[in-house]
Amino acid sequence: MKLKEDYILANCCSPGENDSIVGYYSHNNIIKVHRVDCPNLTKADPERLMTLRWADIVDAEDFAPDDDFHDLDETDFVILAHHETYGVDYSLKVAAVIHLDKQTVFDCHTRLREMGLVKRVKPLIIQYRKNIVKNRWIKHRNHTYYELTEKGKNYLAYYKKP
Repeated sequence: MKLKEDYILANCCSPGENDSIVGYYSHNNIIKVHRVDCPNLTKADPERLMTLRWADIVDAEDFAPDDDFHDLDETDFVILAHHETYGVDYSLKVAAVIHLDKQTVFDCHTRLREMGLVKRVKPLIIQYRKNIVKNRWIKHRNHTYYELTEKGKNYLAYYKKP
């Protein structure tokens, strides 16, 4: 794993990809990546700590998709791009926005979920959306909502890369 420039792993706690991490902004403009439970952080200045996610600090240039990347077509990437732009959404709405047949979008969402590129989201976290029904705000409970996974974001970034 290669980190982006200006990030280094702390030797004291040796964080790994499955660990929750936090950054410590050091004097030499380097952010040292520590495990959240690192004992050395108890002495650290809280003003110099920052929340980090692995997806934000791993160098994307290092990313290479799995073999299943070649199973994706243009429609799949249009749907992934929709979720990148609009966030959590459901198949009927995606079909309407990108002007595709609803069954095509249903099938794509199913395949993308099986590949781990999108994941289902519980409807409890979905907020009211305007303009789904003319001049009304409603909360859909009977739709299956999807959002991009980290793998989906990486595949889309790799696809868009020149």
